[in-house]
Amino acid sequence: MSLASEKGEKILTLAGGCFWCTEEVYERMKDVNRVISGYAGGDTKDPTYESVMTGETGHAESVQIYYDPEKITLESLLEVFFLAAHDPTQVNQQGYDVGTQYRSIAFYRTPEEEKIIREYIQKLNESGKFDKPIATQVEPFEAFYPAEDFHQNYYPRNPGNPYIQKVSRPIVEKFEELFPQLSDHFEEDKE
Repeated sequence: MSLASEKGEKILTLAGGCFWCTEEVYERMKDVNRVISGYAGGDTKDPTYESVMTGETGHAESVQIYYDPEKITLESLLEVFFLAAHDPTQVNQQGYDVGTQYRSIAFYRTPEEEKIIREYIQKLNESGKFDKPIATQVEPFEAFYPAEDFHQNYYPRNPGNPYIQKVSRPIVEKFEELFPQLSDHFEEDKE
């Protein structure tokens, strides 16, 4: 699996709890070319799922989003992240998933991306959309390690999994309800 971007493609790396949920939200977004689940934010090289789950690697379950900036903006990707893909006010957890490996992080690759992310968070905090302040960390991107093949495209390959049914599916449905204009699957899911 290649981590390189194609010509004209940009990459955004986000951590928002379980990557099964976040990956599927972005896989369903129009103009997102592909999404890879993995690990970022820690110091351990080549982490495994088992090592990340200990909470001792510093890594968080993350997704790497490959998109065409001519068709979709960083702001649109951030809006989905903060308003649909996870709860950005939770510290070191998402729902039942608890630990630093489930913390919320927006990684930036350039000073311009950092500025856009920080301004978006400030705007959200000032908007009153959430009862608590945004807890999402804003960190420079350093490295991304793809998760094991078993975790890639987990949602569509395991639709009957209880976690998918109880946790992931409601997040995907929230995305499609809030952002039908951005969903590739909205009409087919309604049928």
